[in-house]
Amino acid sequence: MSTIPKPVPAIPGQQNLNRGLSVWVALDWLKAGWRDFSSIRMEASILYGLLVFILSLGIVFGLYLLRMDYVMFPALAGFTVIGPVLAIGLYEKSRRIQRNDPVTLKDMYFVHAQSKGQIWFVGVLLSLLILMWMRVAVLLYALFFGMHPFPGLAQITSTLFTTADGWALLLVGGIVGGLFAAFAFAISVFSFPILLNEKSDAFSAMGASIVLVSHNLPVMVAWGFIVMVLFALTVLTGFVGMIIVYPVLGHATWHAYLAIRGKPGTPVIGPAIPD
Repeated sequence: MSTIPKPVPAIPGQQNLNRGLSVWVALDWLKAGWRDFSSIRMEASILYGLLVFILSLGIVFGLYLLRMDYVMFPALAGFTVIGPVLAIGLYEKSRRIQRNDPVTLKDMYFVHAQSKGQIWFVGVLLSLLILMWMRVAVLLYALFFGMHPFPGLAQITSTLFTTADGWALLLVGGIVGGLFAAFAFAISVFSFPILLNEKSDAFSAMGASIVLVSHNLPVMVAWGFIVMVLFALTVLTGFVGMIIVYPVLGHATWHAYLAIRGKPGTPVIGPAIPD
């Protein structure tokens, strides 16, 4: 009769993942992102931002034409969830700048990641999370306003801010949406740089991202706040600001990864994918 082997802990003992970074370091990441954006192949980063701008407009007009404007607000919030998936080419550019490797459009748009298909698997999981949030948002609307047709964007805005039910929906929806956003941010902010730069599986990368964020919470909250404010500003510009803001944030996220991750390949949670 065979004996069951003792489990081996995935996280090494005595591992300190707190980098002791000030919240102001988040501004240094933003400056580094601007430096990567403007120093080498600036036109490649601008083209990247332009494509995201066109995609954003396509989503907004698509929802309007399909008469699905009732999910417009949660869809906009969901874009911050899927954003890291699209930024993989920007991470690659920053990685090449760090290594003093040449940067070409082909390198950015046809990225050779260390973990390859695992990136798309995480992207699918995040897309499912967005769909779940959109469904929850519809249910919350029905909870406060009943099973009535959506009145349209113009009327719903005044309803939200001039009625008790509207304020209640804003409060509850903000709390629930904030929880969704915080979870999505935690699992995605470092998982994509990890999968680009290291051999790992999707769940280990997402777990590592959560662990790294939780151990460096003050600076990561500051970084999340910067991302949220800049994204809100791009919405106010009709997404035109996305052409510049999105690539700068993508490059900056790579520098956040470098500062928080530590030595690539050291285990945070779970095993790496073998060669």
